[in-house]
Amino acid sequence: MQLRDTTPSDFPRILELNAESVHFLSPLTLERLAFLDGQAAYHRVAVDEAGAVAAFLLAFREGSAYDSPNYRWFAEHYERFLYVDRVVVSATHQGRGVGPRFYADLFAFAGQARAMRVTCEFDIDPPNEVSRRFHERHGFREVGSQAVAGGTKRVSLQAVALEEIG
Repeated sequence: MQLRDTTPSDFPRILELNAESVHFLSPLTLERLAFLDGQAAYHRVAVDEAGAVAAFLLAFREGSAYDSPNYRWFAEHYERFLYVDRVVVSATHQGRGVGPRFYADLFAFAGQARAMRVTCEFDIDPPNEVSRRFHERHGFREVGSQAVAGGTKRVSLQAVALEEIG
């Protein structure tokens, strides 16, 4: 699996992957994805042996015009951070180490970008146990929680300081 920067030609596949996991994510349109791509500090895809996009990760630095309530929570609480908005691995590529590979690359990027911490959130009501276990293995800890999506979901707001990443 090779990681590379996203290009607009990847957008249709990214929209498909997002739709596969939309029960854990917010929906995306092509226009919204193009806007987010323009705001992102880190937007990379994982490409399989056949050259197909199998996963993507989208993250933002502080100071972005991103209007996500979860991103805004981190912007209010931390001066320098890198926020993971979404990481999606296709169902056919899960369990093959794509997520850990992305996070190793993301943590290296965060260090070079002098972010103090990497942040994210995952659903706790309804629960997303796969994401909870994944982020716990990478050193993330809860720093808050909030209701989102009109009160239909509750998320755990997570952070890991770069100095804690080993």
